[in-house]
Amino acid sequence: MRVIAGSARRLQLKTIEGMDTRPTTDRIKETLFNILQPEILDSRFLDLFAGSGAIGIEALSRGAEEAVFAEQNKKACDCIRYNLKTTRLEDKAQVMECDALSALKRLESRKVPFDLIFMDPPYRMNLEKQVLLYLKDSLLSDSHTLIVVEASLDTDFSWLSQWGYCMLKSKEYKTNKHVFIKKRTVANFQAETAGQKEIL
Repeated sequence: MRVIAGSARRLQLKTIEGMDTRPTTDRIKETLFNILQPEILDSRFLDLFAGSGAIGIEALSRGAEEAVFAEQNKKACDCIRYNLKTTRLEDKAQVMECDALSALKRLESRKVPFDLIFMDPPYRMNLEKQVLLYLKDSLLSDSHTLIVVEASLDTDFSWLSQWGYCMLKSKEYKTNKHVFIKKRTVANFQAETAGQKEIL
């Protein structure tokens, strides 16, 4: 696994052995950041269920102002710190060794919303639902915050509108998908109705 673009381009990233984390492949990561690129520069980026930190590190390499990584697995956190040192991006990063909801609660004191929130929770455990329920009334996200969830193809998001969210886009791959979400406003609703599902 490597950094695809930016200041740390082509540098190899370390991953931990076993199935405790599920790294996003380089091909899917490149597709994701082709979509996110207009939002990255000078952004505040939150990487939940961060694993090896590859997504947040890619954002920093491409010009994000800061990235916060939340991961409860100690070996994975050690891996994130190693990768940040390797890419010389540690000065722009904060690593939180805890579960996603605990991280969100601790971050509330910032009182400044993130521009981008990415989460790649274990599949089929409804963890993305727990996080989105929390963010619904949190100051950590506002109507401009783009939330991206990596999930299995069969994960249901039909409940989003009930909680005040819009699904702007669903980008499907062979075995999983990225769902792009914002809090519901008139403008975001119009973007949602104009959006199209894309299959790779």
